[in-house]
Amino acid sequence: MGDKPPGFRGSQSWIGCVEACLCLDHFGGPQGRLCHVPRGTGLQGQLESLFAHFAGGGGPVMVGGDADAQSKALLGVCLGPGTEAYVLVLDPHCWGAPKKPTEIQAAGWVGWREASTTFDCNSFYNLCLTSRNPREQQHTQD
Repeated sequence: MGDKPPGFRGSQSWIGCVEACLCLDHFGGPQGRLCHVPRGTGLQGQLESLFAHFAGGGGPVMVGGDADAQSKALLGVCLGPGTEAYVLVLDPHCWGAPKKPTEIQAAGWVGWREASTTFDCNSFYNLCLTSRNPREQQHTQD
């Protein structure tokens, strides 16, 4: 796409959410909208927006950070009473077709995690919210 130096092609280097969003646009995939969260504690304030994103038919949310280098894909949000909240996290390194859907859960590739402990409070995060529906994407804008 021309956004990286020539030596990047064929390398083992990783891309982040910003590049993933650019790739989605460039290759005609789902639309991506970026959201920058300066500190992991700020993700608590984004949970209602993420819930609305999924409730409105939005697709997976790619998550990347700096101090928290463990990439994640969010597939859902469950808001409980008070500050109780959970995120459905998929490890994006998961590959292959499981024989049963429960296999990826049993292997730890996907599961509900408490939102307050899933994100590093000292890390910034970039979120790439995916959507095929331009109206839904506009609805979730901050």
